[in-house]
Amino acid sequence: MISTGDFTHPAWFKELQDKLEPDGKGLFRLKNPPNEPALPGIKPRSADIRFCLSTEISSVYTYGGKTRKNHNLVYAPDFSSAGWINKKISRFGNLAADGRPTISLSSRDLLETVLEAPGRQTHLVPAHAWTPWFSTLGSKGGYDSVDECFRDLSPHIFALETGLSSDPAMNWRWSQLDRFTMLSSSDAHSLQKLGREANLFETELGYEALFEAIKMQKGFLGTYEFFPEEGKYSYDGHRNCGVCLSPAEAIAINNICPQCGKQLTVGVMQRVERLADRTEPVRPLQAASFKYIIPLAEILSEIHETGVESKKVMTAYGEAINMFGNEFDLLQAVPINDIHRFNPLLAEAIRRMRDGEVIRQAGYDGVFGKISLFEGKPSLSSTNSHKQMNLF
Repeated sequence: MISTGDFTHPAWFKELQDKLEPDGKGLFRLKNPPNEPALPGIKPRSADIRFCLSTEISSVYTYGGKTRKNHNLVYAPDFSSAGWINKKISRFGNLAADGRPTISLSSRDLLETVLEAPGRQTHLVPAHAWTPWFSTLGSKGGYDSVDECFRDLSPHIFALETGLSSDPAMNWRWSQLDRFTMLSSSDAHSLQKLGREANLFETELGYEALFEAIKMQKGFLGTYEFFPEEGKYSYDGHRNCGVCLSPAEAIAINNICPQCGKQLTVGVMQRVERLADRTEPVRPLQAASFKYIIPLAEILSEIHETGVESKKVMTAYGEAINMFGNEFDLLQAVPINDIHRFNPLLAEAIRRMRDGEVIRQAGYDGVFGKISLFEGKPSLSSTNSHKQMNLF
């Protein structure tokens, strides 16, 4: 199942209406599915792909004497509900602008609008909840709690999106967040990055069933996550000066850039450290687990020592998908011995990823981090001393 994204944009909303048809359970199918593979070299496979109407909305407004900038995800089961929301919020911003729409409506008032939509089956989830500039809990434009942001309507918030620079374990360090289900979405700005994070379900394929699973955490199996250091707001820093600092290093200099004397952009790890009330993660009893993944193209790029979009990587990607069926199964489900018979070096790379034996170079201030699987030239004999196990 894939979220449509941007149902608020008039042209895209019309495209969705033209190309999708309801499946009778609050999701949608393509009216005329293509017969060709999505990528050259990939064998076509039959797939019953469903779509969920969704959008990401940027709220920029003043509250409590401070400018707030929050991104929120909104979901709807039908075009009628989505169109109703579009009409209501169009008074507060230009929905036809490229990218996610920016509106002057607060997160709390946006949630009120969503809750009032016909059918009362529309939902709001705070997007990438920790990133500095545009999130509910971010260091620059956010709040110090979910309740402060949504106020009297905060009981209607049942989930948070972790974002690329955070994972569920980081959120489990703050007891105030124990009541929320941790979701992970791609936030993909290109087709190649679709599915770089994902939510896992074992439930009926229907809108109501999916959100019931998220709310009750029954049938919600957890998430696939980036290693958080790969996100572009993991550490603290100043991109213009090339300064990247760990939370401890940044705190020691009062979050002031040592090169230019301006304020550093405080990243997710320091922000979590500030708000957390636990020194270690404590997984809530009802919470699902999670696993780290590295996009297959990135793994193959490191193995072949060439660009992610190079012909060599794309050829190797097609061969691997044709052999194992899909990327998620290859990354997490296929036995390592089976992968070894196909490609020993790929098998070793995926084993290291699954075991958390990775080299982490943290992102900062809008610069993506880098997760590596090998030291030096990739080989079966190369060692990795940066092991960090995922205990959740």
